[in-house]
Amino acid sequence: MVENKTVAIIGGGVIGGGWAARFALNGWKVKVYDPSADSRRTLTATLENARRSLPRLTDASLPAEQAMAFCDSIEQAVVDVSWIQESVPERLEVKHSVYREIQAHAPKDAVLGSSTSGFKPTELQQGAISPEQILVTHPFNPVYLLPLVEVVAGQETTSIIVDRACHILSEMGMKPLKVRKEIDAHIADRFLEAVWREGLWMIKDGIATTEEIDDAIRYGFGLRWGQMGLFETYRVAGGEAGMAHFIAQFGPCLQWPWTKLMDVPELTDDLVRQIADQSDEQSGKHSIRELERIRDDNLVAMMRGLKENNWGAGELLNLHEAQLKKSSTS
Repeated sequence: MVENKTVAIIGGGVIGGGWAARFALNGWKVKVYDPSADSRRTLTATLENARRSLPRLTDASLPAEQAMAFCDSIEQAVVDVSWIQESVPERLEVKHSVYREIQAHAPKDAVLGSSTSGFKPTELQQGAISPEQILVTHPFNPVYLLPLVEVVAGQETTSIIVDRACHILSEMGMKPLKVRKEIDAHIADRFLEAVWREGLWMIKDGIATTEEIDDAIRYGFGLRWGQMGLFETYRVAGGEAGMAHFIAQFGPCLQWPWTKLMDVPELTDDLVRQIADQSDEQSGKHSIRELERIRDDNLVAMMRGLKENNWGAGELLNLHEAQLKKSSTS
């Protein structure tokens, strides 16, 4: 059990705001630093979405929501906290500068997690005052609902920091996935980039629109992936003979020139305009806030369904619910 449940959120955009909401609704005091003029408004909107959605995932009561304070400096935000979550722009020199200021004032035993989707933790640790407390804790949007967090240690990250981070994430109903080796873009985003790249080619070549590509995912393999992932889905496809049979049957097609994964279409003005126009036609009738709430309602419904079967994200919800009920009676 963490005694000082206070977190500093450095960067309060979409991801940072999601982190702030996840911590606040799990009983943590939240201190936010973001110098942008719009940060308070966007973070408040994210918190409203989280209040509407996260409690519906579980039949147990969440801890009492704690206060959220907006700070005027990094120093003010990081004093006397046990977790610091950095979600600033994906520029290494910016992150290094932010870490220097954080570590000049933060407790030396605090977790310093980065939301980076691309940088490796050893890169983040370069020139740091206390590199041992820095690691990657890469979440998925919306952070307040989706449980996965890729936890990646750098060369100098201590096992104490890694274990503490995983323990805290688990307490908040999240799924810490410890990545065995440092790799660009970690695990999940490497899959996403491959699918994204292939989608761009299909639009450029006139094979499919943004909506048709999304339909292929949401009416087909996306549903399978959401509850069994990639390899377990293919194991089932192999029938009673299992995975070995599936690979023997479908493995040869990997040699066929089906995909363009090693080639990237040039994002010309025409292609960008084509994608944007198709996207506007597909979803433009909804505001971003409406789309966020539609997304959240769908995620809650799907995860509640998985909860009934105690499978995938639903099994994690059941474990977290039991933990919440135990905490409320102790």
